[in-house]
Amino acid sequence: PDGGVAWDLAARRIDGAALEGVDAVVHLVHAMDGPGYADRDRTAAHALADGAAAAGVHRIVYLGGLHPVGTALSEHLASRAEVGEILIDSGIETVALQAGTLIGSGSASFELIRHLTERLPAMTTPRWVHNKIQPIAVGDALHYLVEAATAHVPTSRTWDLGGPDVLEYGDMMQRYAEIAGLPPRRMIVLPYLTPTIAS
Repeated sequence: PDGGVAWDLAARRIDGAALEGVDAVVHLVHAMDGPGYADRDRTAAHALADGAAAAGVHRIVYLGGLHPVGTALSEHLASRAEVGEILIDSGIETVALQAGTLIGSGSASFELIRHLTERLPAMTTPRWVHNKIQPIAVGDALHYLVEAATAHVPTSRTWDLGGPDVLEYGDMMQRYAEIAGLPPRRMIVLPYLTPTIAS
């Protein structure tokens, strides 16, 4: 915005001046709502790769989602993994960081957990509350993002980021309740749960 630099990832266009003299770009773009968000993420990744290649950018750092290998992924995680692959295949040196649930104010996953835990002493939940996660503090993830811009790496690839604990979403909600001084939460897990039932 300062010098009239234009970024239009949705239209697959980046003004060349936006990347002039830039050595490393950190890509944090993720659409999470509405139909076609995976297409928007894909378009944005190609726009960045094309613009970075034209400007001679040395490295792309990407923050995606931590996921198990060899299992079916949700549409959201599959989209993040695909963006990482697009950037790695771009020919520009790419460090694709795959982070677990970010713990800290502003993280969409954390805000959802906090919101549900604080407001609902008992809740009906979908089966995903039993999904395993490896959370990491926002501050730690930021440290890795900054270091990834200049760290020596032998080749473009993905790197997993996660804290020491592996637990279920439900366990994390219970842990949040305990730290916040709330009584344990009751969860009734349903095999199918629509937003209407959940609300």
